[in-house]
Amino acid sequence: MSHPVDVHVGLRVRQRRWIQGMTQQQLADAVGIRFQQIQKYETGANRVSASRLWDIAAALDVPIAFFFEGLGGDPETVADDLMAEREALDLVRAYYSIPAGQRRSLFDLAQVMSERAA
Repeated sequence: MSHPVDVHVGLRVRQRRWIQGMTQQQLADAVGIRFQQIQKYETGANRVSASRLWDIAAALDVPIAFFFEGLGGDPETVADDLMAEREALDLVRAYYSIPAGQRRSLFDLAQVMSERAA
């Protein structure tokens, strides 16, 4: 049984890797391990050691604290995180690839659509 904190850290590793557009193999190569180990970290099946988390943070260009953001005060509960969904991450990546002027128009359209849906 995986500890909720290990699962949360793994999800944050996956999120950042997706945002960076990096594959599990690329992250594994950067850290000096096999991609299967990255898979195990991302699912929370294996706990990430402090030194390995340091290496992963460097490879993903984030501070160590990034992996713990969103944890609730109760160690047995992990906050639900919309960005844990691949669809949301893909949407954010696509959104930021749009030129700024068009991006603002898309944002305004999304706001109008969400107000009408409510």
